[in-house]
Amino acid sequence: MPVISVPQAFNEEELYVDLRAVIGRALFLKCEGFNFAGSIKLKAAAEMVAAAEREGALTRRSILVESSSGNLGVALSMIAASKGYRFLCVTDARCNLATRLMMEALGSQVHMVSGTESNGGFLGARLDYVRDLCATDDRCVWLSQYTNPANWRAHYRTTAPAIARFFPDLDVLFVGAGTTGTLMGCARYFRRWDRPVRIVAVDSAGSVSFGGAPGRRMIPGLGMSVRPPLLDDAYVDDVLVVEEADTIRACRRLAARGFLFGGSTGTVVSGAAGWLERYGHPGMTAVAIAPDLGERYLDTVYQSTWVRDLYGDDLDGDAREPVLPTREAGRGA
Repeated sequence: MPVISVPQAFNEEELYVDLRAVIGRALFLKCEGFNFAGSIKLKAAAEMVAAAEREGALTRRSILVESSSGNLGVALSMIAASKGYRFLCVTDARCNLATRLMMEALGSQVHMVSGTESNGGFLGARLDYVRDLCATDDRCVWLSQYTNPANWRAHYRTTAPAIARFFPDLDVLFVGAGTTGTLMGCARYFRRWDRPVRIVAVDSAGSVSFGGAPGRRMIPGLGMSVRPPLLDDAYVDDVLVVEEADTIRACRRLAARGFLFGGSTGTVVSGAAGWLERYGHPGMTAVAIAPDLGERYLDTVYQSTWVRDLYGDDLDGDAREPVLPTREAGRGA
């Protein structure tokens, strides 16, 4: 049992769930939600804050500022509280209520933008607000998770080596694509590893990250309304696109087995299930990364009224059926 003095000192790195009973295929799910921030974003947050401190950008009078749909905001709120920094999170209406309340409970200020882009996304409005704020107040320090190389370096140093230690015979890795920090850090690490690993990116329908058509996205975490600046396609072997209805189905089927995961995890599991249905074979070692747990999605993904209002049908169905395949985006195995 470790003894810690700051919350960011603890992160469970070696917990995996065997999803064979859920999806009907061998897939190990790396659970990243067991830390005090509740998500994989703790790693990027800690790395970016540490880099800013090393560079002298952060002082006691500084105000940390970041645009986030939720999980990074919680992680930065926690770190800011532990280090005595002020933090302002700029978010939008898709951010879950529980997430906003967590940030405020940790002492952070939360600003919700209302404007959207022509493609229905909120990111442009969020970034405009952050830029204006930084231009008018020299205390503001914007970490910029979308462009900060410390974002992907965090996973190059931690997430990918942890997977490599546990699965030295890894064949394929499924990673959700948001800012692509996790994706790029893991892909860069395994590109230099001593055996080939297929890197499969999982994106949300409506995201433009890999050239798809823009569309409505109501579940925060994955997908972007602009191409992620950190993304380098040369490191990605396949791209899968998952409809939000399939995300919800996957989340609920996992919950029916006692595993309450977040929307990003449902997207990754649904995409991985489809890929393995088409290309998996006996003896293949496949791992997927689960970014967070499901408590923050109780009033959305797991709330039938919210689901019916947005997607028309009640997607509960037979929650114990294996997760079904989804579609690919222009690349094959």
